[in-house]
Amino acid sequence: MAGQEIPPWLREQLERFEKLQQNLQAVLIQKQQVEAELREIERALEELKKLGPEGVVYKSAGSILVRVDKGELEKELEEKKELSNTRLMVLGKQEGKLRGSIKELQDRISEAVRERKAG
Repeated sequence: MAGQEIPPWLREQLERFEKLQQNLQAVLIQKQQVEAELREIERALEELKKLGPEGVVYKSAGSILVRVDKGELEKELEEKKELSNTRLMVLGKQEGKLRGSIKELQDRISEAVRERKAG
């Protein structure tokens, strides 16, 4: 392909490939954030379980801490955990689809380049 102009259809495929890679990167970043959030929720739940029934619990509300009921906080954290797990599952599916699309497009681009070199 040296010295040859890249045909418009191939340029489009390369641009699509780059966009898919950017989308995959964005999904992976979101996935990392959700995983970190999930770890934080799980640590908080572990600490709450160590606390006795009379233990005092505070929750951050903006720039202040507010005393809250331990049971309500556990319920809230369990709901957040469930939501995070769902988000993680959705992001995992998106990641899989994007990886499949990237692989398929990469194969098509490679084949087109090989044909151009042979021709």
